Amino acid sequence: MIKTFWDLENRGLILSRELYQRKIKPFAGQNLVKVLTGQRRVGKSYILYQLMKDLREKDPSMHVIYIDKEDMAFDLIRNAQDLDEYVKKETQNGVQNIIIIDEVQEIEHFEKALRSFILNPAFDVYCTGSNANLLSSDLASLLGGRYIEIRVFGLGYLEFLQFNRLENHQDSLLRYLRIGGMPHLHRLPQDEEIQFEYLRNLLNTILYKDIVRRFGIRNIRFLDQLIRFLASHCGSIFSANSISDFLKSQHIRMAPNQIQVYVEHLLSAFLIGRSERYDLSGKRIFEFGEKYYFEDLGLRNTLVGFKTSDINQLIENAVFNHLQMLGYQVTTGQSGKVEVDFIGEKKNEKIYIQATYLLESASTVMREFGNLLSIKDNHPKWVVSMDPQGTSSYEGIKHITLREFLSKESLEG
Repeated sequence: MIKTFWDLENRGLILSRELYQRKIKPFAGQNLVKVLTGQRRVGKSYILYQLMKDLREKDPSMHVIYIDKEDMAFDLIRNAQDLDEYVKKETQNGVQNIIIIDEVQEIEHFEKALRSFILNPAFDVYCTGSNANLLSSDLASLLGGRYIEIRVFGLGYLEFLQFNRLENHQDSLLRYLRIGGMPHLHRLPQDEEIQFEYLRNLLNTILYKDIVRRFGIRNIRFLDQLIRFLASHCGSIFSANSISDFLKSQHIRMAPNQIQVYVEHLLSAFLIGRSERYDLSGKRIFEFGEKYYFEDLGLRNTLVGFKTSDINQLIENAVFNHLQMLGYQVTTGQSGKVEVDFIGEKKNEKIYIQATYLLESASTVMREFGNLLSIKDNHPKWVVSMDPQGTSSYEGIKHITLREFLSKESLEG
């Protein structure tokens, strides 16, 4: 895969994702394990290759030890001892050795080897993983806090425009909502049938490799039905009980506790994300009821299609993903019958957001702005819609277009 990277780089087909380069470069050369986590094929490896290229330009003597657990050439590395022996064999003395391990969770007890590597000043260690539970409490304890996790997402809207050489206009936004932000799509023919075939194959890989095989799932038919249900209802408030009740109406029986287990598996593979409900009055997280969104809209659309009737779901999903990409902890606000689509919190920042299709009627305006007006604090409050132009504000609440929102690299100010 590194050879492929250099070939694509030489042909000018690799584009740097500066958001992640800025996050990871401050930790380069430090005795920390740098862990990039995220869904399969979101570009974790290429982000590391880009970093490696930059580091080697500064110090050409650097030696790279690369292990890709999706490559059969590395199939013999199955546990921590195998990993340690391979790295020792490949190490060059007197130079900095960059260790890159792709899909590290495929190596049994890998954390023991990583702990040993970071004790050696000659090693600079990076790894990627497609499992949200990669940095479990046990691993965090074993590494003693000597790691940094960097969450990688599919292409944001501005990256999507850059990768696909598109202008920032409404047609480009609709294309983004339709095919999503998987980086590899820009290297395929611009034929949506071909692109969706790629996405279908990717979805199957995630389901069967990261969920069915890893967790020993037997009821594959139910897993497929569950994910299609979530795709059809993304952005709706659900609990395991309500999902169970709905599936019973479709003659599908599964206990709520088992449904919750399957949902957690989907979350662990980064296929979906969760927004818990936050009680605006009691300042607490509700015990039941949350929203689920897809980490990639293209994968969501391969399951249930792209329908104009789903546009509100897609807008909400895009807003949720962008908030997460900007580093916000995202919840859904609830106070009585009043619901605020998203509360984004990061460090000392907080922002409230309502997402809707068009502000084409007085009742829609009253609903979207009214929900935010009911919150009596001084944090920013925005309404995001697909209208061609945003109005300046309404009683202190800002209205911007979805295109403007997704083009923001910061929500401050």
